[in-house]
Amino acid sequence: NGPIFVEGAEPGDALKVEIISMIPTRETGFTRSVVAANVVDPEMVRELPPRDMAIWKIDREAMTVRLSEPVGSLEDFVLPLAPMIGCFGVAPSLGQAISTATSGEYGGNMDYRLFGPGTTVRFPVSVPGALFFLGDCHAVQGDGEIVGTGVETTFEVTVRLTVEKKAGLVWPRGQTAEDIFTIGNARPLDQALQHATSEMLNWLAADYGLDRTAASHLLGQVVRYDVGNVFDPAYTMACRVAKRWLVRR
Repeated sequence: NGPIFVEGAEPGDALKVEIISMIPTRETGFTRSVVAANVVDPEMVRELPPRDMAIWKIDREAMTVRLSEPVGSLEDFVLPLAPMIGCFGVAPSLGQAISTATSGEYGGNMDYRLFGPGTTVRFPVSVPGALFFLGDCHAVQGDGEIVGTGVETTFEVTVRLTVEKKAGLVWPRGQTAEDIFTIGNARPLDQALQHATSEMLNWLAADYGLDRTAASHLLGQVVRYDVGNVFDPAYTMACRVAKRWLVRR
């Protein structure tokens, strides 16, 4: 959905997006049936079966997800519903028209499993009105989106949008009840990690008073790196720190 023009949003601001709820609106979803070729060794690619479509049943009362036609020993493979937004963000800079299949500083197709209800994300605004967009919702998904999809389905999504003036963000920042995290989107994967780490260092300095040395001591021992999308043109890394290690100044 979108783009949504947000009154008062200007370049240099941040758009705060609070993900309030995600309610599934149908009883099925789909995935691809085989991992993507780029996540295995080259010599294994020829061994992979065709990437067919698999249908999943969504039990909206039990809040569970399971294969419609289980294969192998997966008859009892039942997953808790874990809604997440695969693709959302704001318009990129310089008037670029970029496919929503990829991602950048503006957000985009990041497929990070923490982008669900209870999470707040801030995006750097590059154009008047921000032009917020949202889509590609999943009932559940593992790290990396390695089959090329999560369990793709439809949701009624409620978010709250707030403009934060002159925020100074370069890359998206987020937080849950337990953690703060920053996002980097790029290829190769180590460049995405660099972007996420740099944004975290800037955040720790601005809001927590930690210089580069203090922040390095902290990150060196408690940082957690999560993999978002590794299927699409740009890969996603999240740099995550538990709030219990932080004292806001």
